Amino acid sequence: MGTKLVVREFIRFGVVGVIATALHYGIYYFLKSVANVNVAYAVGYIISFIVNFYLTSYFTFGTTPSWKKLAGMGGAHLINFLLHMILLNIFLYMGFTKAWAPVPVFAIVIPVNFLLVRFVFKHKKL
Repeated sequence: MGTKLVVREFIRFGVVGVIATALHYGIYYFLKSVANVNVAYAVGYIISFIVNFYLTSYFTFGTTPSWKKLAGMGGAHLINFLLHMILLNIFLYMGFTKAWAPVPVFAIVIPVNFLLVRFVFKHKKL
């Protein structure tokens, strides 16, 4: 695999990640005032996951979505989601406001997510 291809994938992953993160945060920010913080965060995560899956498949890696890839990405995102929820509650406990607590969470989990998702979409058997 050429270096240029990896760089293009990384840039595209970043674009998709920004879109998914903005969508996640926007939904969370809107819902946090009318729902439990954890519910608001989870709803935002689920909706952004669906959008993220299709964008990652078509735009980032130029592949066709499949049930196997969805399952693989779902497994990666399950780990990612649990990490999100644990860190969100840690930062809330530490005194971060509801509006700002997701920011350090994103900073920590996005690199982890890249590694997991790239494996799913680049693994030959998926």
